[in-house]
Amino acid sequence: MAPYLPQALLVLFLICFLAQMGFLLIRQRRLAAYQVPDTDVSAVDLPISVIISARNEAENLALYLPAILEQRYPNFEVVVVNDCSVDSSEQVLEELSRKHPHLKLVTVTEHRRFKTGKKFALTMGIKAARYDHLLFTDADCQPASPYWVARMASNFQPGTEIVLGYSPYTRRSGFINAFTRFETLHTAINYFSAALAKDAYMGIGRNLAYTKELFFKNKGFASHLHVMAGDDDLFVNSNATPTNTAIEIHPDSFIYTESKRGIGAYFRQKRRHMGVGRLYRNKHRRMLTFEALSGSFFYIALGLCLYFRYDQPIGLFIVGGAYLLRLLTQGVIYHSSAKKLTGTGLIWFLPFYDVLYFLFINIFGLIGTFTRTTQWK
Repeated sequence: MAPYLPQALLVLFLICFLAQMGFLLIRQRRLAAYQVPDTDVSAVDLPISVIISARNEAENLALYLPAILEQRYPNFEVVVVNDCSVDSSEQVLEELSRKHPHLKLVTVTEHRRFKTGKKFALTMGIKAARYDHLLFTDADCQPASPYWVARMASNFQPGTEIVLGYSPYTRRSGFINAFTRFETLHTAINYFSAALAKDAYMGIGRNLAYTKELFFKNKGFASHLHVMAGDDDLFVNSNATPTNTAIEIHPDSFIYTESKRGIGAYFRQKRRHMGVGRLYRNKHRRMLTFEALSGSFFYIALGLCLYFRYDQPIGLFIVGGAYLLRLLTQGVIYHSSAKKLTGTGLIWFLPFYDVLYFLFINIFGLIGTFTRTTQWK
């Protein structure tokens, strides 16, 4: 073993430790310190168009769409784009439209020379929308309360063009579900904290709102129409400014959905999501890459330092102390954020999930860089 290797590993570990502490204390603590306003939404009546793109979602539409149609809000419509479905979606939607006159149906049919996708379907829904303020979700999503529309709409104050909401996964048994919920929590801490720092870089299409004027002023999805995914995060990344973006994390505003149950389905979903990261603005791409790499090398260097310095008490004290300080700081910040995002149970397994998260984010980031998604479902 080279005599300088333990020292080099210790230096690498400390550099990564400082980088990770910087992310925690400068960036991620913003959501932890944020006070969720308990806004009175009873007087909110801004006209809202809820837009859902659905392909072969007959079962989910029958199960979840009534909760959206029955929102307690005085002035809204629901636009459902039936995107080339070959199941019984049309019949389900027609039956629901007879009961709910504020449900508007848009049908997209497949053309043999033109392959449609979610961005095309959403564009059709936006064009058909009656109102200027748009709220988006998916067919397999359920609002946490009858006040989802009201909570999201209340954020459209003068100058606000984008509202970022939260969409957690329903808690179920199994490791994939637990890790998916942790990954969602970690991602939310990052993008909500960034928005609070006036540097919003992404949103989640299951719970996202923006104005029709913003959409058409910036030519919709034109800048990233060549990739299948990214109707949500790439749109926000391209159009968010320091002053036009708000967040909404009141529990009544959450949109729940089911996580993937099989490893194959989970892999395909994450490959699709991670593949668009290379199209983020340069500063956001650098920031996320630096966080992912510093987190990964933090754990790699930790393991190697413990191995090579097992007989040096001072080295073990430095490495162990730095690890525990980061873990304690992360635990406090994540617990405070998780209380707001109803995920405190996950914090008990933070040491385990955090290692897996950085392994996951680097593997899928690498895969996403060299693969291309050709279909959205």
